[in-house]
Amino acid sequence: MRPATLAEFSGQRHLLAPGKPLLRAIEQGRAHSMVFWGPPGTGKTTLARVIAGTTDSHFIALSAVMAGVKDIRGAVAEAEQHRQMRNRGTVLFLDEVHRFNKSQQDAFLPFVEDGTLTFIGATTENPSFELNNALLSRARVYVLKSLTADDLEEVLRRALIDENRGLAGKFEISDESIEIIASAADGDARRALNLLELAADLTEDGEISSATVEEVASGSRRRFDKHGEYFYDQISALHKSVRGTDPDAALYWLMRMLDGGCDPLYIARRMIRVASEDIGNADPRSLQLTLNAWEVLERLGSPEGELALAQAVVYLACAPKSNAVYQASKAAMEDARAHGSLEVPLHLRNAPTRLMKDLGYGEKYRYAHDEEGAIAVGEKYFPDDMRAVKYYHPVPRGLEIRIREKLEEIERRNRDK
Repeated sequence: MRPATLAEFSGQRHLLAPGKPLLRAIEQGRAHSMVFWGPPGTGKTTLARVIAGTTDSHFIALSAVMAGVKDIRGAVAEAEQHRQMRNRGTVLFLDEVHRFNKSQQDAFLPFVEDGTLTFIGATTENPSFELNNALLSRARVYVLKSLTADDLEEVLRRALIDENRGLAGKFEISDESIEIIASAADGDARRALNLLELAADLTEDGEISSATVEEVASGSRRRFDKHGEYFYDQISALHKSVRGTDPDAALYWLMRMLDGGCDPLYIARRMIRVASEDIGNADPRSLQLTLNAWEVLERLGSPEGELALAQAVVYLACAPKSNAVYQASKAAMEDARAHGSLEVPLHLRNAPTRLMKDLGYGEKYRYAHDEEGAIAVGEKYFPDDMRAVKYYHPVPRGLEIRIREKLEEIERRNRDK
């Protein structure tokens, strides 16, 4: 059921609507080098084939998982032969192009430059991170999006009426079952067709029942590419929803990740970071509660422990926010690196031996607990060769309101001394 023409192609209207540059180039027979970046089953390979057919180009397909420089040389030789003998251009389609290393990516660049090849790459990973600059400068990146439910229903209905490649006249299926398959496919046309085919294989009387559809769709997980683009996009969305004090959105992204098969312990570790980075001393209980959720997960596992994780995520999202400790730690680290190994002032050094005492270690140190309010007003704790710096600026939220008041009182007493 792979579309052979643009008329059969579903989705990607942002690229193929009337007047869009890519559509104009295809219609005018002017193929250019490009990279298709998008999720599986969105039509990257199909679109490359359609472009080759529409521009009357010879089509060579390679997979970076299996191919190497030798295969590229073979493709170049084949392309040169078609250009010399038939006066035809060649489209070299390289699937999973991000799997090629730099030298492999560089191997076909000269032939893209001289017009021997029109290069079309496909990747599910962010080209900015996976492709070298030389290749990116010669190819335009087009972002393909997940197909909508309407797009997928269109794909399924076409398969059900196609007389040559599809199931025309062989099966009946309800509109509701088509919608269930489209939903379970999660934006992936290939998955939608596979689910339809599986349901047909399990049907003996020609009518694909709703029970059969429910059965084949029940094991379908939402898209979640561990340590890939979708993984980092979703954990970023969860983090930002918590930071933005939106417990409902935070719960949604949490469940999206769990439904996709993410290790809940990874999410727990990330939430511990959130508790310190985005909440900090505005609500110190956040850190302990998240650690408790992690412990529950380790003891109970899934799915029981996931409820404790959900509790922690909601608490973090609702808690007062402060990044004061996070910002202070970054600023202090910058100074630590910039100033080098400054000596610890003598009065702050410990003196466990007679020699150290004779050298002045700990001399004139003021024990804070012996001072009024347990504060040694005017005491200096920074290195002698460094001015005192204020890194920590508590925010006017949560417990940091009280912390801020206390630090301001200490500053006032220091000034008045």
